[in-house]
Amino acid sequence: MGPELHYQLIINRVAELQEEATSHRRAREAQASRKAHQRSASRRLRAGLSKFRSS
Repeated sequence: MGPELHYQLIINRVAELQEEATSHRRAREAQASRKAHQRSASRRLRAGLSKFRSS
């Protein structure tokens, strides 16, 4: 395998790994966003229920 071909293989592999890392990062961000939304929704629900309990 010539050095130029080897270099191109390395460049392609790096691009694939960067794309995969970006995909994983987006998935983690989406999951964190969903969890934050669920937490805020449950806080609002608890706050609303506490108003009825105190009445």
